[in-house]
Amino acid sequence: MTAVSTNTQKYWEALKEVMDPEFPISVVDMGLIYDIQEEDGVIDITMTFTAVGCACTEWIQGDIEKRLMEETEIRQVNIEVVWDPPWTVARLSPEARKRMKSWGVSSR
Repeated sequence: MTAVSTNTQKYWEALKEVMDPEFPISVVDMGLIYDIQEEDGVIDITMTFTAVGCACTEWIQGDIEKRLMEETEIRQVNIEVVWDPPWTVARLSPEARKRMKSWGVSSR
């Protein structure tokens, strides 16, 4: 995961409230968020999805935008979806791995 700067930490925390629709795990803990930058009320998110054909891409992006727009200083959210580096289970946080294991889902 990208190093988190102190000025974007609150946005990382906010995105922990946005859940992946397939697994009730945050997009942060799923490792979908690669980078967050904010300048003058404009926030730029670099992210990926677990698969190119993910049926939830628009839903997740909408939830991300909606949550970040709740921050009073944010006036615009830009989301760039990238496929390089590709998402792998190695991007799951320890918490996500623990939750998946409790559901009987392998996260190797």
